[in-house]
Amino acid sequence: MVEYDFKNDEITNIANNIIIYAVSKRASDIHFDPCEEGLKVRLRIDGVLQDHAIVPIAYQNNLTTRLKLISNMNITESRLPQDGAIKDTINGIDLDMRVSSLNTNLGEKIVIRILDYSKSTEGLESLGFTPRNLVKIRKMIEEPNGIILITGATGTGKSTTVYTMLQYLNKEDTNIITVEDPIEMNIEGINQVQVNSEIGLTFARVLRSILRQDPNIILIGEIRDTETAQIAVRASITGHLVFSTVHTNNSLSTIERLLDMNVERYLLSSALTGIVSQKLARKLCPHCRKKRPTTNYEKAVFKEILGKDVLEIEDINGHCDNCRNGYYGRIAIQEVLLITDEIRNAINNPSISREKLRELVYKSDVKTLLQDGLEKVLQGITTFEEIYKNVAIDDELDESYENVDYKKELEDVRKLPTKNDDSLDIIDEIDYKDDLDIIDDFDIQDDFIEIEPKLKQPENKEEAVDELI
Repeated sequence: MVEYDFKNDEITNIANNIIIYAVSKRASDIHFDPCEEGLKVRLRIDGVLQDHAIVPIAYQNNLTTRLKLISNMNITESRLPQDGAIKDTINGIDLDMRVSSLNTNLGEKIVIRILDYSKSTEGLESLGFTPRNLVKIRKMIEEPNGIILITGATGTGKSTTVYTMLQYLNKEDTNIITVEDPIEMNIEGINQVQVNSEIGLTFARVLRSILRQDPNIILIGEIRDTETAQIAVRASITGHLVFSTVHTNNSLSTIERLLDMNVERYLLSSALTGIVSQKLARKLCPHCRKKRPTTNYEKAVFKEILGKDVLEIEDINGHCDNCRNGYYGRIAIQEVLLITDEIRNAINNPSISREKLRELVYKSDVKTLLQDGLEKVLQGITTFEEIYKNVAIDDELDESYENVDYKKELEDVRKLPTKNDDSLDIIDEIDYKDDLDIIDDFDIQDDFIEIEPKLKQPENKEEAVDELI
């Protein structure tokens, strides 16, 4: 816990110092939680909240007022929730933050979301897609029309992914218009519209106007209701490429959600181009990770899902000066569905069962979130424990695994001594031969085979993908 000198230091400096410290530690959120002692300050780093400081109750209102003031909130209103923003330079650091206030029984709770979209300017290759998924991503976003959906829970990097796609498509001959709530990042060359429901400027109303603005590409910040979904789908079949986000977990549930929103099956089947589902998992610290034997449960999962016998995997090893709890940063685990004619026909069939639709979605070239996550475990990027927490593994296993106490198995195996060498018995073994299934569709199998050796070398992967495309 950090101690601040509230008696001798100005409250403005303390507020600035908390924010600067959070930015320096790569925090995504700062929480100011009311408690009996005053305010408990917590930072969310790599997806995990951790205590930072205590603000004495005598200074609670002063700090809350300061935060609301620099966020352009109404400092006299403490009963109703408010939203604000901070866009400023503090100690030479350019900051862009979203701020929310909420009245609780112990006082106002403030949460600051620190926005960092630097990855969106680094290109599609920086987002962690496998070569196979990257080919599908570029295929779908280069279509002249259709709707592409980025799905996942709050805080799973959907905005970063969709902004990266827009940056890729942002060219002189393309008219891109977005409707967002809020605008997360200003992009030069793109027309961005902020929704304002208080004056009736809703997603649906802006969308109707956008269609008269001669757009090539439209971004809808989020599909929240039936009207927005229906307008988005209709826009995509009239010659526009539409991007949007939906709060669903995977490709199958996304299709079902749109059907639940009363989007006509014949329209959805014609419009839908692709779905990218993602979650974020913490990355292993490269400085202190270690390898350990797999547990019985882990062996069974690798065998069942990937068809591989895995005896050892990388894991956390306490922590070091470079990390906290053995993790540093986060990586996206992804599921990319490129809609085929077979899937279109299934969506358009009102009598098709969920099981049959699931079979069609996942039988072909789609790697599920679980498969993508497990491959990143084999590469030493993240841990099996992270995949276990983020993906519903048991949904893809038979009933014999339901009563396994994985946490107990994990606790026991981490107590075992480990080898000192740095090599894994299972080398980074993404099954690139499987990629030929989708490469066939693009008539570039010969090129793929030629650069395949480069794809297996991490330092040459980006160059190889560019050659392929």
